[in-house]
Amino acid sequence: MSRTIAEQVVALKQPMAAKASAGIVAAFDEEQAGLDAAGIPPGIAAPGTAMPDGDLLDVAGAVTNLAAIRDETAAVVVFYRGAWCPYCNIALRAYQAELAPALAERGVRLIAVSPQKPEGSMRTRERNKLSYNVVSDPANKIAAELGILTAPTDEAAAAQAKAGLDLESVNADGTPVLPPFYGVA
Repeated sequence: MSRTIAEQVVALKQPMAAKASAGIVAAFDEEQAGLDAAGIPPGIAAPGTAMPDGDLLDVAGAVTNLAAIRDETAAVVVFYRGAWCPYCNIALRAYQAELAPALAERGVRLIAVSPQKPEGSMRTRERNKLSYNVVSDPANKIAAELGILTAPTDEAAAAQAKAGLDLESVNADGTPVLPPFYGVA
């Protein structure tokens, strides 16, 4: 039996904590604790809300949208932060191994959406050997309409910069705004 996402996250955190400075790890942990404590964000789409759609970019940079990708079939849409997010990559690989095959058996498509530029989506798809669609929401439009965007805290933004991550250059809209990662400990 393969390890759960939670088990993989715990296993990843141990060597990361040893390599990164304590300030970086603490800033990320504090940000995550704040997201967890805040609970469901105000303004989040209620269950049963119609899925918004808009211009997306496929891994080659071509304009598409959820309706075109779904091609009149049911779909599960997941949001992730970007190729740079190790926790997102763990989840995406787990979806590939466990979720995508079960959905495919039922004729349901899996679609992963992030705010990163298409080259980041391509890197995510190739590195994780994903068979499902990985697309960029270049304006964060769909995530915004669902009410699932968050900006890093000042401390987390400083830790990202110290770790060499510049979200404004990675995200297609040039902002540091992301869908949150609800981690597991």
